[in-house]
Amino acid sequence: MNQTKALILSTAAMAVSFMIWSVFPPIAGQIQELFGLSNVEKSILVATPVLLGSIMRIPMGILTDRFGGKKVFTLTMLFLILPMVLAASVDSFAGMLICALFIGMAGTTFAISITFVSKWYPPERQGFILGIAGLGNLGSAGANFLIPSISSSFGLPWVFLSLAIAVAVMAVIFQAFTKDVPKPAVPKTLKQSLSVTKEKATWHLSIYYFLTFGGFVSFSVYLPTLLKDLFELNAFDAGISTAVFVLAATLIRPAGGYLADRLGSRKVLNLVFVGILTGALVLSATLEQLVGFTFVCLLLSLLLGIGNGAVFKMVPEVSSGNTGAVTGFVGAAGGIGGFFPPIVLGIVLDSTGHYHLGFAFMAVFALGCLILNYSGQKPRSSRVQRGVEYTA
Repeated sequence: MNQTKALILSTAAMAVSFMIWSVFPPIAGQIQELFGLSNVEKSILVATPVLLGSIMRIPMGILTDRFGGKKVFTLTMLFLILPMVLAASVDSFAGMLICALFIGMAGTTFAISITFVSKWYPPERQGFILGIAGLGNLGSAGANFLIPSISSSFGLPWVFLSLAIAVAVMAVIFQAFTKDVPKPAVPKTLKQSLSVTKEKATWHLSIYYFLTFGGFVSFSVYLPTLLKDLFELNAFDAGISTAVFVLAATLIRPAGGYLADRLGSRKVLNLVFVGILTGALVLSATLEQLVGFTFVCLLLSLLLGIGNGAVFKMVPEVSSGNTGAVTGFVGAAGGIGGFFPPIVLGIVLDSTGHYHLGFAFMAVFALGCLILNYSGQKPRSSRVQRGVEYTA
């Protein structure tokens, strides 16, 4: 019963937090007009929450290992109330950018949630279970569905205030109804937690997640802008299309974990990287065709979601007892993978007048991941016991 409540409430809390983490993309056009921003400035605003939400996953994962997910998750949600309330009243781009930075703490809830839930389930079930926990990403879809409506009906300040109220309520519920797995008598030291950096598997998974989750985040935050720039969709239609992308990528994630449980993560990821490589190249050639662009984006959403589930199947297996640290590093890499592409796309657009080169970069990175993963060898016997599919 406690493990089921941990899974359900952690997923719900992550969904609310991810709505906050994704607050800017649906209203970026309004904020650009309000403050007279350039394309690059708008891209920086959209990407800024991703930066802190990525970097801080490392310490937040370690803190969750040490102090428990219940306490860390609750305090993080309560912290988010402050920048959301402040964002409702700022009157400058600089002020909004500062709020955006601290709103980025919402993205750290991924590391907290995965670490918290993984302690409740045995390794043989974690691919599928952590895929379900990853459904908290649906908060990004919810943001694209709800935020344009809230903004048009009640005004921009209430976008931030309504989400502040929602996360406050969620924090109270989470604190009241969840429990932590009993902690070990001697908690891990910082040195022990950071020992995961000596594992090649940590860095391999970080590179893969840079592509799969980074691609997911990049499309989530920049697809509304792409649809408006390329096809002149209005904010509502662009938000709905983006929500469908996020929904597809998130709902397929448990299937990625399940396939990794059954077939092995390395085989699944090989197929994912080939698909992303092909899709990115095709996407670059269909930037003037709405139907083709939409179809390829939907295909990429499924591939990225499967890849996310397959990567995190292996995360708890890298270092027993240090799941939070591994989750932090891998999750940070994924978040950073979502920070740079929107800025790069803004720079590419201002420099060349089109987006083709940006998707070519994605194809090249997917090829690198494919080569790295395909060249990975079977584990030696010492590694088999720990379930890691890569040599040290």
